[in-house]
Amino acid sequence: MMTEMANGVPAGLLYSKEHEWVKLDGDVATVGITDYAQSSLGDIVYVEMPRMGATITQFDSIGVVESVKAVSDIFTPVGGEIVGTNGELDSDPASVNSDPYGQGWFYKVKLNDMSQTANLLTPEQYEQLIAES
Repeated sequence: MMTEMANGVPAGLLYSKEHEWVKLDGDVATVGITDYAQSSLGDIVYVEMPRMGATITQFDSIGVVESVKAVSDIFTPVGGEIVGTNGELDSDPASVNSDPYGQGWFYKVKLNDMSQTANLLTPEQYEQLIAES
């Protein structure tokens, strides 16, 4: 179980201003959307992700999340090569709602430049961002 900040923001992750999270394991990052994002979207019914082997650029729109309320772009918090996708979301997109930091992850990317993580928010900064919204 991850340590959480006051607003349910897990420590040990990095965040984007567009409400995606990043978990680093060496130069591979697992990416998903935050609890705040899934809560704002409502019941998620579909997730479109980048294809395996695709090269993506930090902060570009690389897919969509569809919920009963809206369709929202997924903006990748890091760039590199897609090395894994969560195929479970095809049959169970609701896992993004029930476990956004676990079973509801979206994709894995091998970073092409580790310095891009400096453009992301710490848990404390992300907590402040959602407190102000």
